[in-house]
Amino acid sequence: MWQALGQLLPIGIAAAVSSIPIMAVILILVSDRRREAGVPYLIGWVLGTAVFVTVAMLAAGLLPQSRPRRHDTAIGAIQIAIGVALIALGLAALLRRRSNQAPELPRWMSRVDSLDSGPAFGLGVALNARPKALLLAAAAGLILNTASLASDATLVAIAFFTVVATSTVVVPVVLTLLIPSRMEPRLGAAHRWLIAKGPALTAIMMIVIGLFILGVGITHLGLG
Repeated sequence: MWQALGQLLPIGIAAAVSSIPIMAVILILVSDRRREAGVPYLIGWVLGTAVFVTVAMLAAGLLPQSRPRRHDTAIGAIQIAIGVALIALGLAALLRRRSNQAPELPRWMSRVDSLDSGPAFGLGVALNARPKALLLAAAAGLILNTASLASDATLVAIAFFTVVATSTVVVPVVLTLLIPSRMEPRLGAAHRWLIAKGPALTAIMMIVIGLFILGVGITHLGLG
């Protein structure tokens, strides 16, 4: 199990530093509706992460397993495809920034601070369906599938990944509800930093994790 957790850790960190979910939670927490929307958004984000990873793991289990070599080849090929896709997304984001064409914040982001509990929950779940989030969930699901863990160990691994991946949303929500006066200036500073540096950090992490997953896939193909 420890090997699986070690492989899940960098993927969870990559999910945790994704700038869009963090920006969304900051906008919610600095708004007047943070008590109505903060916790539902948090629940949606955590639940969505756990569900998407579980679905990815179950989907990986549908690959042909009658011949172990064919199964390893299929897993390796999918991991290589995921790694290449993450690297391409990261490089594209960096190139946009270098050409001064960094993408603006999504239009829906301007309405985040007015969300009620239901839409906030839905947003938390929906952000797990972004291309980067889906690729990371798929990569984590493949690792869980190939680890062949017992049921209880699998639940621990899913919980471990979920905790790591959602920590950057969980921590600010909990701290803001407990000590709002101390968190408000920090949230403002974090928001400004994310606008300036967040997309670049996310892009670099995508490239690094893409290379990691690519290497794992090559190993499964027996080419490493």
